Amino acid sequence: MVDVAIIGSGIMGTFHAYHAALAGKKVIVFEKDQQPLESTVRNFGQVVPSGFAPGRWHRYGRYATELYQSLQTRCDIGIRNFGSIYLANTEDEALLLEELQQQFDAVDYPSALLTAQQILEKWPSVKPSYVRSGLFFHQEVSSEPRKMIHALHRYLEETLNIEFRYLSAVHEINDLGSRVKISTSRGAHVEAATCIVCNGRDFKYLFPELFEKADIEMVKLSMMVTKPLPEISLPGNILTGLTIRRYESFKALPSYANLDPSRVNPLTVTHGIHVLFKQRIDGSIVIGDSHHYADAAQSDQLGFDYATEVGNIILQEAQQILELPSWELAAQWNGFYAQMKHGEAIFEMQPVPNIYITTAIGGKGMTAAAGYAKENIEKILGVALAETPQIP
Repeated sequence: MVDVAIIGSGIMGTFHAYHAALAGKKVIVFEKDQQPLESTVRNFGQVVPSGFAPGRWHRYGRYATELYQSLQTRCDIGIRNFGSIYLANTEDEALLLEELQQQFDAVDYPSALLTAQQILEKWPSVKPSYVRSGLFFHQEVSSEPRKMIHALHRYLEETLNIEFRYLSAVHEINDLGSRVKISTSRGAHVEAATCIVCNGRDFKYLFPELFEKADIEMVKLSMMVTKPLPEISLPGNILTGLTIRRYESFKALPSYANLDPSRVNPLTVTHGIHVLFKQRIDGSIVIGDSHHYADAAQSDQLGFDYATEVGNIILQEAQQILELPSWELAAQWNGFYAQMKHGEAIFEMQPVPNIYITTAIGGKGMTAAAGYAKENIEKILGVALAETPQIP
């Protein structure tokens, strides 16, 4: 018998387990694969609270950033504090950066407006023909997703009362009144006082009919990475004019409605492309991404093939922004995540008294899942955790 069972060991499940353990609970985490294989390890590794308008999700992102930095002091999870820079390509994008700075100054989230010359001095790979101005958030961090979650699991098992069970696909959860019984495909049975389902896009395994009827859609992303380019330095999270036109934090600004759509390639709109860059520790540069959508019930229609045409559009846009010594790619891949289609920012449901479902966080996971998980654990378990991150 354990206090809390978590289904799914991605970023959402892991931080629910972490905060439950901080509350003094014995926790077990079930992972159907040998290791997390979905959006937790397929993303950019950009932690950008500035992408959220002031409010709930921005607050989660600030908490997560502080937690990541604190964890990095105890365990190398690949967190680097090089900040985030938004690059404006047009006059209307530059105006939005000024408005964004004012918005965040009001909630004590400082930033610095940079001239084109200042940007070129710090990021010499940026093309002078592209950049007009920039907004720099020094406090934001980058992660190495394919390193972070594995190092974090090892650290949490060593320091907290958490057990991770891999290759343990849960196929049935039965409510027993005062507890739940969890059964895996390998014949294991575990009883828990509380079960929290953080199953990402894996709707087919548990509660499939519930998810098919929910207001959830699947998103398919295209990303790529160059071969290592150690001769250049591209620190931090690099976000561009297409990002300014896409991120939530910009959409409520006074001048957002005045953006000139003719200044962007219409194919980037068709394929939901906004160009981002992040240099990995090995010197390679991650480039992306695109967004294609399907209802949860028809998610298979997105397919699994990498769309070369879409990748070429991303690469063509990227080449207008950066000057690199080589654009030779080392890999291309698809990412997938589930998100709410309308209104609500995340899917939450309690189908029976001791089972809680929380998923479809969308593309917010790396930045905000830790902060959301803290608040959700407080609500589910009826506990109050420290406002600032606590590291065992």
